[in-house]
Amino acid sequence: MKTPVLFCLLFACIGFQSCKKNQNENIEKSTQVQTEKPLSVQCYKALYEQDTLELKMNTLKNGKITGDMEMKFFNMPKKIGKIAGEFRGDTLFISYTFIQGANKEITYKNPMAFLKRGNTLILGNGEIQTTMGSSYFVKGKPIDFERVKFKFTTVDCIDKQ
Repeated sequence: MKTPVLFCLLFACIGFQSCKKNQNENIEKSTQVQTEKPLSVQCYKALYEQDTLELKMNTLKNGKITGDMEMKFFNMPKKIGKIAGEFRGDTLFISYTFIQGANKEITYKNPMAFLKRGNTLILGNGEIQTTMGSSYFVKGKPIDFERVKFKFTTVDCIDKQ
């Protein structure tokens, strides 16, 4: 009776340790990406009624996209965070990691898709699925870029300090 319990406990400990190792590698990779000097920096802004979204997008040498995004929705706490992703054709797929309001202890992470048309980025609406704490667009379900609220136009970049 004790032997199977010990084996299960041993396997669980090994599993947790390997997950932690991968997590440390991911943190190191994201730190390297953030320190890389961007090839270009573009800033965008989208307005819809009383809501404002601001996006600063850095294009890196390897084609990856990083940057910052701030979402201000009427009567809601401000969302401030980082983006990371890449273009697939004319569509930018990113992961938006952000905090909401003054609560800096809880971070959220959402997938987003933007269609690039000329100098405009259109924020798409798609069905999102969450599995084991990770959110992503459902495969096989189209992302709608026609009936949208937010269309980003280019603006001059202003450093906020």
